[in-house]
Amino acid sequence: MYRAWFAAQDDPHERYSLTDVVYYSRSGGLLEVQHDLDALRQRSAAEWRQLFESRWMRTTWPYGSGVWGKKEWVCPTVADENIVSMFEGGSNLFWAERFGREIGVADLWIKMCGNSHTGSFKDLGMTVLVSVVRQMIADGQPIRAVACASTGDTSAALAAYGAAAGIPTIVFLPKGKVSIAQLVQPVAHGALVLSLDTDFDGCMRVVREVTADPASGIYLANSLNSLRVEGQKTVGIEIVQQFDWEVPDWIIIPGGNLGNTFALGKGLLMLRELGLISRLPRIVTAQAANANPLYRAYRTGFTHYEPITAAPTLASAIQIGAPVSIQRAIATLQAFDGIVEQATEQELADAAARADRTGAYACPHTGVALAALIKLIDRGVIRRSDRVVVVSTAHGLKFSGFKVDYHERASTVVQGTFANPPRELPADVDAVRRAVAQFIGG
Repeated sequence: MYRAWFAAQDDPHERYSLTDVVYYSRSGGLLEVQHDLDALRQRSAAEWRQLFESRWMRTTWPYGSGVWGKKEWVCPTVADENIVSMFEGGSNLFWAERFGREIGVADLWIKMCGNSHTGSFKDLGMTVLVSVVRQMIADGQPIRAVACASTGDTSAALAAYGAAAGIPTIVFLPKGKVSIAQLVQPVAHGALVLSLDTDFDGCMRVVREVTADPASGIYLANSLNSLRVEGQKTVGIEIVQQFDWEVPDWIIIPGGNLGNTFALGKGLLMLRELGLISRLPRIVTAQAANANPLYRAYRTGFTHYEPITAAPTLASAIQIGAPVSIQRAIATLQAFDGIVEQATEQELADAAARADRTGAYACPHTGVALAALIKLIDRGVIRRSDRVVVVSTAHGLKFSGFKVDYHERASTVVQGTFANPPRELPADVDAVRRAVAQFIGG
């Protein structure tokens, strides 16, 4: 009943099956997954809401997944027996009440996408891509392996889902630019891990060349492959569902390769197209100042964009100077009256630390988004009465080194403005009592 296909963005009549090994249109542009919206409209908005609510966090395969609970909107062509799922999605909306009060917006929420199997939002897209690859193999396609370039989280997700599906995985990582927690994940899952002496953009160039020939049997799993977007777009749909189908005023998301900005917008636009919502939130994409090509383009009114060489940043997963989804992200921001803001290394580290002191546990990339939030509140762009959602893209535990260096004041990049190092004391009750009294008062 429901159909989806790849279409060229510059020519919607140029179409391909989702199980074709194809990444670009004939003109060299990116492809986009399109759905038969007329067929989807045969169900009313109320019926879709009821269906999605009936599946939410249940155990009926595969609909308990936050992604596959919306299978008709994501990838209706995959047989249920070929779906590779780890109950991804359904991550909680954390009411950051105390932090919101401190920075001046009471209705502040953090979408904890890091509360997922591999600890990042990349699981949302990888379940779709690996499931389609499994379908391709079942249909007789000669796929021998899946491959990606990564700054850490993509490789972890691909390796985990590939391992679950029994599909060999190859990951290309920039040497010395990935946290230990991120590096060990694909290693533990049995992937071939290639640490290249380059940055992410260099790894991306290599993997694109390696996978360019379909005869290689190596399938490209980076976000330029729009199958990933179909899973990642569910984060926006989930946010609205978790607010009882009400739309927040703002959604702030960190941006590196920028597929996440496009995906967020795509899910929200689909909600509007099918009548489940009547208005759109404003979207803010937050970039590290050391890796800010989208911010630079935004400052020109999006009249000029050029890739940059990204400088090192604590937000290593978004240290990307030539994002492959730049044009798709720009189009999304224009459709959502969007804003691009940047954060310095000190700003992102301090924002993460401040949020942590109120109960969050923010990765540095979420720190970028939180720093952007603080700036927009201080400038009066975001009002005190607005409902704001910050998308947390990864779990803070994947970046423990970042936090240890900050709190022990061992970082050579930032000062530990809100540092809280352990206090070393003799094993003496009076010394302990003095320290406790100093901490709690009295």
